[in-house]
Amino acid sequence: MTTKRIFITMAAFIVCMKLLAQSPVGFYPKENAHNINIDTHLIIEFDQPVKAGTKGIVTVFDKTTNKVVDKIDMSLPAGPTEGQPVNPHATYTPVPYIYKSEHITNRNTRPGTPSGAAKEDKRKYQKTIIGGFSDAFHFYPVICHGNKATVYLHNNMLDYGHEYEIKIGKGVIEGWNGKKSWKFTTKAKAPSTDKSQVVVAADGSGDFSTLQGAMDWMPDSLPSEASRKTVFVKNGDYEELVYFRNKRFVTIQGESMDGVVVHYPNNEVFNPHPVDIKTNEVKGTFPSRRAAVAADNCADMIFKNITFKTDCKGQAEGFLLNGERNFSENVHVIGDGDALQANGSAYWLNCIIDGGGDTVLGRGPSYFNHCTISTHGPFMWIRNTAENHGNIFNDCTFKGLGENAVIARLPANHGKSYPHSECVLLNCTLDGVPAIGFEPVAEPTVTLLEFNSHDKDGKAIDVSRRHQYVRQLDAIKDAELIGKYADARWVLNW
Repeated sequence: MTTKRIFITMAAFIVCMKLLAQSPVGFYPKENAHNINIDTHLIIEFDQPVKAGTKGIVTVFDKTTNKVVDKIDMSLPAGPTEGQPVNPHATYTPVPYIYKSEHITNRNTRPGTPSGAAKEDKRKYQKTIIGGFSDAFHFYPVICHGNKATVYLHNNMLDYGHEYEIKIGKGVIEGWNGKKSWKFTTKAKAPSTDKSQVVVAADGSGDFSTLQGAMDWMPDSLPSEASRKTVFVKNGDYEELVYFRNKRFVTIQGESMDGVVVHYPNNEVFNPHPVDIKTNEVKGTFPSRRAAVAADNCADMIFKNITFKTDCKGQAEGFLLNGERNFSENVHVIGDGDALQANGSAYWLNCIIDGGGDTVLGRGPSYFNHCTISTHGPFMWIRNTAENHGNIFNDCTFKGLGENAVIARLPANHGKSYPHSECVLLNCTLDGVPAIGFEPVAEPTVTLLEFNSHDKDGKAIDVSRRHQYVRQLDAIKDAELIGKYADARWVLNW
């Protein structure tokens, strides 16, 4: 063997050894740290980029009770990577889904325990109960970005005032032998229930480290505006799957819209509806689990100065909001198909919504005021019934990013149509919207109204090629109707 070949072989060997010998350079919580939030993630910084492994065990031992309280087996895949087979016998839930106010967590209920009319999904994936949803969510127990690995324990497994010892087995992180002992102690007690505001900080300096942790602490169904509580979220990156239900009179306020990003790689493939139960926008449907952030069966909520984002493509909401009298201001929603799904009365002020197609979905009613919506496909698929209005846009901006970026499509959906769908545009800016505006439209009874649509330079849009079911409103003849639709209280019945 020549000297050159020996050198090349040795160099390759050294590179391989480096890849197989990751060295941690920092841990959070630090060894023997105190006053740690019970919703903390476990963060390990390495000296080089790392990947999550497919073997090994993460064990959490409660030294206060001398019991193992959590265990993660990395040999289990996180969740499905392909869509589940279509079940021709699947139906929408035969009885309305009941949102019980119960304290269901991973500590007292087996993840995957079915609720409603669903059957249990017995496939072997990682599962964790979030926000009291016993059917559970698939999740990634380890997420790596560059040199940082974040370990996600099952939700709600740590208690206040306890000392914990973490053991990370070989293979949990590729090329790392793991850690035999990593100890820390949690805060002595939870925030007082009398507090009107709690703080979330990604660096652990607040009352909670995650938005989910704060919402788990929040009582269900606060009785009145006078009892409103606020979750203030400091600027930071919050990679977490968020789901909560039954909350009322709660404000979630970020420090800044661009500075607070709550996101997760979730979609319909990774967290699908039950194979025997379909989900849709109808009241009482089985809850969806595919959004990055979901506020389910919630009322009188306020969301301000925050970004909700999914990191996945497909049917993937950045934000799913179900409930009544909910208000969002300066909220940025980033998703793909069905980027924002809103069912129940909601007001959107100065919000930004970015999606791939059917970017706004739901049964409404929703009133959008000075919002900006960008999409590659149709801006919306409206599904309201005769019980309420649909989607009303006042002084909003529509940015079409693809040739099929029509304002709305209203097709029949597997034999089901939406004859009462309603979309109204008042004084809106249209950029990149096809001349037909709306298509396809399956029912002639839909309400599609447009007034004073203009381009980004303020020039009136040529509406001569609009779909035949679209009606252009006249400033004089339709003044009363325009006034009604401009009134959010009339639209939302507030």
